[in-house]
Amino acid sequence: MRKFLAAAIQLDSQGNKMENLKNIYSLVEEAASKGARLIALPESANYDGTDFKSAAEDIPGGETFELMSYLAQKHGVWLHCGSIYEKNADDGRPYNCTMVINPQGELAAKYRKTHLFDIKLENSGLCVRESDDICPGNEIVTLDTGEVGVLGLSICYDIRFGEMFRLMALEGAEIFVTPADFTMNTGKDHWETVLRTRAIENGCYVIAPNQIGQKPKFSSYGNTMIIDPWGTVIARASDKVGVVMAEIDLDYAEKVRKQVFTLENRREDLYLLKRTVK
Repeated sequence: MRKFLAAAIQLDSQGNKMENLKNIYSLVEEAASKGARLIALPESANYDGTDFKSAAEDIPGGETFELMSYLAQKHGVWLHCGSIYEKNADDGRPYNCTMVINPQGELAAKYRKTHLFDIKLENSGLCVRESDDICPGNEIVTLDTGEVGVLGLSICYDIRFGEMFRLMALEGAEIFVTPADFTMNTGKDHWETVLRTRAIENGCYVIAPNQIGQKPKFSSYGNTMIIDPWGTVIARASDKVGVVMAEIDLDYAEKVRKQVFTLENRREDLYLLKRTVK
């Protein structure tokens, strides 16, 4: 399947998991009814509160997985479930985890967020440590669906790390799916710029579902979008919860790569740090 419709869902998830799942159900139904073959949700899709540990579920097996599995099978679609919190028996902190479910309702892949948002700004005194609450993953994940292309999986803050996306492209990724809960403060300046760059430098589509609305600690930026391999935004959400859709043309992605050659013209012989960077 070289051409198909993809949908990105923009949510305003809050601390009530059941209410969030009801909203997800309705919006996935809408996207499927419009012909989407690949549907993607944002980060923290089923819960956007402060008690991450209590919200964590088994993957597969948890209530959110079971609902997503049902929807994928019901509509015969590939369902990228954004991210949810996954139970972690080896650590007191859950993982922030993406799950991708195939049209048979089976778990096809999962990816645990690797880059956690730990910052300390000396001038303002702002200190944020995502790693206090979330356990980082340790694996870069791509998935060859055989139907809707090769997916490269990431979550939110990951988009700032170009090395990760280049590796996924070299492993065959044709579509980067980047669910996020990006803040208004950084989103207005960086969200679109960084995502378009990831598309252009790798010749890949980017499907970027984002949260919107007021969260416990910040406002989410929204602007869910789908970007083509030339860097053109081909779908963008308005300032509300909803579904945006665009055609994915994998032949076009191949054509773009043959025009810019950024993968072929790399100089791996030079890509070695000559000193330790602190």
